[in-house]
Amino acid sequence: MTIIGRSKKESNSVADAPELCRKVFSPRIRNRFELISYRNASAILKMNYPDQFDQLSSVLESFEISETMIRKPGGSKGPIAKYVDTLFNDDWVETRISADLQVRLNDAKKQNKLLYKYVRKGFLDGHRIDFVNGKVAVDLEWNSKDQTYDRDLSAFAAFYEAGAIDVGVIITRGSSLDNDYFRGLGKVLKNDGTEGTEDVFKKFGASTTGMKKLLYRLDAGRNGGCPVLAIGITPECIAKR
Repeated sequence: MTIIGRSKKESNSVADAPELCRKVFSPRIRNRFELISYRNASAILKMNYPDQFDQLSSVLESFEISETMIRKPGGSKGPIAKYVDTLFNDDWVETRISADLQVRLNDAKKQNKLLYKYVRKGFLDGHRIDFVNGKVAVDLEWNSKDQTYDRDLSAFAAFYEAGAIDVGVIITRGSSLDNDYFRGLGKVLKNDGTEGTEDVFKKFGASTTGMKKLLYRLDAGRNGGCPVLAIGITPECIAKR
């Protein structure tokens, strides 16, 4: 069953009410993805960034991966990540942020007389996001170590605090893509397309990315003040080929 939000009865959940995503996304998207919004992310996307929202919606409407893509070897950039790269046009750019911090200390009792100032070089450095268009950021996490979410959310927070983005989106494996699902895919495929010996489900261990691992971090506030929309890929997005 597709999730489009979580009940406030759920312990520690600070996600937006499910109705917010229901009002924003089309029935096709709601039926194919788990959609959970934090800090009004879905409304901000729809109302403040209609062009980016329409482009993201178009990506989600057409999104389709195959069982073969899941079974193939991954590496630094597997077939699913490469496929997602083709879905976003050139307006969406992989972006890295860097910034120096200028600090001024003033005497508050003497009309803010400047005491001294200095610059902290490299105050922000190295944070990177897969796709940025205007003030909308999108990251994909299909099958990485779950600590990758900490990096992503830290990047969102850094960009947001610097005023570079207003909302972030993470597309990841939905909770319905669990071991039971992956067990049904049989063996992995080798690079030459022949069947290997390892079971597919072993590629997706307990410490890899998935919606539950992401929501735990969002509930804990690791995105700082940045509004975030979590999008979980479900079996409805996967073609049996």
